[in-house]
Parts: sequence; C-alpha cells; structure tokens
Amino acid sequence: MDPRTPSECLRAARGFWALLALTAAAAPAFGQALLNQPSPEQLAGPEYREVAFLGTMTRPFLPEERTAWMARIKAWRGEARDRFGLSGRGYERPELLWTQSSFVQTQMMVHDRYFYDPVARRYTVARYLEDLRDRYGGIDSVLLWHGYPNLGVDDRNQYDLFQDLPGGPAAVREMIAEFHRANVRVLLPVYPWDQGTRACEAPAWDAMARELADAGADGINGDTLKGMPRVYRAASDRISHPLALEPEGELGSEEMLEYNTLSWGYWKHDFVPSISRYKWLESRHMVNICERWSRDHTDALQAAFFNGVGFESWENVWGIWMGITPRDAEALRRIAAVERRFAGLLHSPDWEPHAPTEQFGVFASRWPGRDATLWTLVNRNHYGVSGTQMVVPAVPGARYFDVWNGAELHPAARGSGSELSFRLEADGFGAVLQVSTVAPDLGVFLKTVSGMASRPLSDFSRTWKALPQQLVEIAAAAPAAAAPEGMVRIPAASFRFRVTGNEIEGQNYDGVDVQYPWEEVARRFHDHVIDVRSFWIDRYPVTNADFKRFVDATGYRPADAHNFLKDWTAGSYPKGWDRRPVTWVSLEDSRAYARWAGKRLPHEWEWQLAAQGTDGRTYPWGDSWAPEAAPAQDGGRTMLPPSEVDAHPAGASPFGVMDLVGNVWQWTDEYSDAHTRAAVLRGGSHYRPQSSVWYFPQAKELDRHAKLLLMAPSIDRSGTVGFRCARDTP
Repeated sequence: MDPRTPSECLRAARGFWALLALTAAAAPAFGQALLNQPSPEQLAGPEYREVAFLGTMTRPFLPEERTAWMARIKAWRGEARDRFGLSGRGYERPELLWTQSSFVQTQMMVHDRYFYDPVARRYTVARYLEDLRDRYGGIDSVLLWHGYPNLGVDDRNQYDLFQDLPGGPAAVREMIAEFHRANVRVLLPVYPWDQGTRACEAPAWDAMARELADAGADGINGDTLKGMPRVYRAASDRISHPLALEPEGELGSEEMLEYNTLSWGYWKHDFVPSISRYKWLESRHMVNICERWSRDHTDALQAAFFNGVGFESWENVWGIWMGITPRDAEALRRIAAVERRFAGLLHSPDWEPHAPTEQFGVFASRWPGRDATLWTLVNRNHYGVSGTQMVVPAVPGARYFDVWNGAELHPAARGSGSELSFRLEADGFGAVLQVSTVAPDLGVFLKTVSGMASRPLSDFSRTWKALPQQLVEIAAAAPAAAAPEGMVRIPAASFRFRVTGNEIEGQNYDGVDVQYPWEEVARRFHDHVIDVRSFWIDRYPVTNADFKRFVDATGYRPADAHNFLKDWTAGSYPKGWDRRPVTWVSLEDSRAYARWAGKRLPHEWEWQLAAQGTDGRTYPWGDSWAPEAAPAQDGGRTMLPPSEVDAHPAGASPFGVMDLVGNVWQWTDEYSDAHTRAAVLRGGSHYRPQSSVWYFPQAKELDRHAKLLLMAPSIDRSGTVGFRCARDTP
C-alpha cells in the first residue's frame, strides 16, 4: 500500500500530470505523436475544458496553454516535413496553381437536369452555373460524376460510360471548354474498385491520363482512395497534360502531399475548431470539406473558414437532392467572397491558428503576409457576440477593415495593442484585414460585402426540405375487351403494394428513392393498398423478333442513336436470338414500340401485381429461390446474352406471366424532380459484375426495386434492360 496520505497522493498526481504536459510542450522526442485527434485529417485545437463537479465544462484556454500547443504542433510539423521529404515543389508548378484557390468545388451528377437537356440534346452549362451563382456565389471547380450508382448495370466499364455521354467526345470537349470559359476547372473520377466490368487494356493511370487529356479536363478525383498514387502524377506528366490529383479520403501517408495538391475532408466537429493536418504541413494544399448527407453545414463552413480551406458544395447525391439551405448558401457566398479576394494570404506559411481572441467561443486564425494580415473568425456560440473581439499588436500607420461587413474599423488603444470591436452573429463569421497601404480595389470589395451584410444570416432559413417528385404520366392505351395476342389478363384487385428501394446509400432519409402519388415525400420504404383496375400484360418480355417487326414497319430510328440495338448488326439481331428479350433500348425507345403496338408500359404496381398476385410472395413462383425458375447468375467481366424468354417455365407467376425475374431488368415508371429523372426497373437481371459492393445492386425479390438515373438515351440504354407492355381493359 502507498504510505502517503490521500492529499499527498493528490499533490503527487497533479505534479506528475503537470510534468507530463510540460514535457509534451518541450522539444519533441523522435516520432512524436499528437494525441486526441478528431480524425486522421485533423489536429485538435488547444484544450478548452475542465472537469467540474457536475461534469465537463468548457472554459477559455489560457495563454500558456495556447503557447504550449503552438510549440507542440510546430515541432511536429518540422519533424513531419523532414520525415516525409515535403519540399513543396509540387505546389510551384504553374499548371496546378489553380488548385490553391479552388475554394468551392461541387460534385455534379451528369444526370442533373440543370446540366443536360435531353429534349434539346445539348449540355446546358450556363444554366447550371447560373443557378449556383444565384444561390451561393458560384464554384471554382466541378467534379463531373458519370458512373456510380449506374455503373455495373451491365458490363460497360467506367471508360465506356464516359464515351457514352451524349454527343460523344467532341460534345464533351466543348462542354468542358464552356466550363473553362466560365473560369471553372473540371475534374473527373477514377473508380479503382471497377475491376468486375469489361477489362481495360491499359492501367487505370494511363487510361485516365489519356481520357482526360483528350477531353481537356484538369484533374482526377480518386473515388474511395486514401491518396492518389504517384503513378497518376507520372502518367499525366508523360503525355504533357499535368492533372491535379484529389483523393476522396485522407492521405495514406503525409508524403503524398507532394503530389496530391487537393483533397476532400470528412471531418468531425468539436466546439473548439480543429486544424487541417494537411494544410498545416503544406499551407498551399487545398482541402474541400465534404459532408454530403448533412442538412446543416454550419460546422463545416466554420471549419473551412477558420482553416482557410474550401467546401464541397455537393447537393445532387447519387440522384438524391440534399440541397443547401438558404442560410448555408448565403454563408457560403460570403465565405467564398472573402477567401477568393484574399487567397494569397490564406496560403501564408506563417499561418497562426487559434490566434488570441477576447470572447468566449470566438476563434480566429491569423494569416500574415508581406504587406497585409488577415484574420478569419468564427463564433461557435449559438448567440451573437458584440464588443471587443481581438487585441492585436499596434502597428504605426496600420488601418483595419471589417471585410466581412464591409466597414473600416477604428481601434482603441489598449497598452501596446489595438483593440478591435465588432459584432459576430450567432453561429457566425468575421474577417479583419490589417494593411498599411490600401489597395485601389479594396473599396469596391468593401461595398460588395457591405451589400451582402446588410441582411443578417439569421434572416435566411435553416430549414431543409426534400424536393417533391412527380410520376411521369403513362397515357392510357386503347382498351381491349378480348385477349390481345400474347397478353394475359390481370383481374382487378385491392393490392397491398409493398416495395423497398435498393439504393446502396442514403439510409432512410426523406428524399431517398421515389415518391409515389399517394406519398408526401420520397422515401425508401413503401407500403400502400391500391385498388388496381383490370389490365392486360405481355406474357413475355418484348423479344428481338418483336422489336424488328416494329423497326421494319416504321423505320424507327431515334434522334440519339448511340448504343441503339448495340448487339444487332446491319439492322438485325444475331442468328438464333429471335426469342431473346430485346435490350439496348432506352425508355423512349420502349415507349415508341408500345405506342406502335397499341399498348403502353406498365406502372410498377401493375408489374408487381402481375408477378406476385395478392399473397405477398417473394418470387413469382413462391417464397424460396428456385434455380430452375430463372437464368443462372452471370458475373464475368464480359456479359453473356440474356436467355430466351420461354426458357424457364417454372418461373411463371400466379397468372402465368413469364420471365419476370432474373433475365433482364424491365422498364416501368419514370419519376422526376427539379434536378433528376430516374426510372424504376423491376425484376433484376442475369448479370452483375463481381469484385465490389458499389456496382448497381440486384433486386430479384418482388418487394425490391431499382432506380436507374436517366440522362440521355446514349448512356441510359443497357445490355441488361428490356421491357414488356400493358394494355387497358374496358
């Protein structure tokens, strides 16, 4: 037992922890670690709390605590730069200087209706950018996303889908050039997990370098990558088209900072702002903080402004609208205005995070330059704070400007310092500029931000709302009293329609999946009793022979013909394929056939009733999977053709409808909102590539459906998607 009294033990413990803290603040030992980091991309700020009788309470850190913290992180930075050989030469390349001012990047689904008009068959870059300028001040770079979540619906790989973008390579080059004319840089993603679709002849780094050079793009985003490997840097340099490299995740090693000049930040947010690990090591590195499923971005925007880094303004998330609220949008507009105007100062190697402030919950970063100094401030309190915010060393002849509100500040003397007073909104922002010589254009900038600040952020709504979706009408087909050839009558029924969307992401947020006409918002889980009128439905999916009769009779040729009947040659299908379902037909192609045949496409609930009956079974034939009732699963890198539609009679539904599950997906309803069009696919298919969970998921169970994002027929058509028709009864 310890012979000391309890009070002696307590004094000894306090002394030990004080010694430990002092040791940590001193010169670091070899390979020193920084403890209690919020994430691999962040360094925690100074300790800001103490244990009280009723729990953990916050308090301002003391000057000596801040001094010790600064000494510790500076020592760590010096060691890390030496340990990983960070020379910074990659940030001096003229071709990549744009990355240092890419403060607002958006990830944009190419399916966004603001970006492409399928009726006019043209890219609408100006409309897309105008919307972003109006709502939050515009963007500096855009990540054009063309693959996931549709990638894997058939065996086309990521490069094939890029070639399938409407208009082909020439139209894509012009579209990217239009972004450039608007001073917006363009990145495209690489999907390293795409190892199950059609094999690419070249390594990913060479394929991406050539693809982006041909298109005139500026950078690569590495989906799921923890740092872009150096081979991507070498590949683009070899062909004299240097590309900026931007991994999605944290860097696998600090050494990667040499050639990854951009990165995303998935951050955790504490009351005390943390600092960017990568910007602290290399002040010219650009982080875009990303939190795609958040509905309130206050924490992320404050973290970005405090660190002088950027924000990923990602709203169309895999076709799910996670729109920025008006309050966040206005905050981003004002943040970006300050950051763009003073980008040079925000690269200062002498950045001083957690510069001294006067008010509890107000935090500042100091950005000193040769002729000016900028402070960026955030108010972490949920209430406004007025009065003295900072006391800075007095500089003879210096002038101070509140560049958040657009006004000159007139400091009061406090000893050897200058006392700066202004107001910060609740959860708000501030910025102060110190200069000795006023730039000629500063007055114009102050007038601009003064106009913004005339309306407080509190005036803008923080309420997030899901976008309403509409079911695209399916026009009724001429009723048939007698059975049309090849069709089965489905009797009227009070049908419990239960189905779940199989999106890989989105959890159970409102706005995910689709919004049926009887629902108030889109959702993943659907359960509703519908009174379904009697109708006719094709016993089998439309075959190649059926579709050829239509083409021969009408001369049908779509305006956007890329990939149309891709597996046909010289106007006809391969020999022996007459009973296989037709594929490589778009939703529009299928509707055209149905109109010619005097039919229509089925609503999804009609399709499900025809497949399931009214007993809620899992598959058309019962509740257990029966291998003989559907084609075997195909998972090779080269997709096999679908089976003949009558090859699996054991797969019949209670009404005798055939080939419903596991051969080809089947078009049903289309839904749209202001930004996205999507089709509901039913039945699953024979093909799903292996090697990754990110490929388009199957939905062979009758209580599951898939949502295929629609852009244009050229890319929407698929080797696994066909259709069957319906017709009304009197």
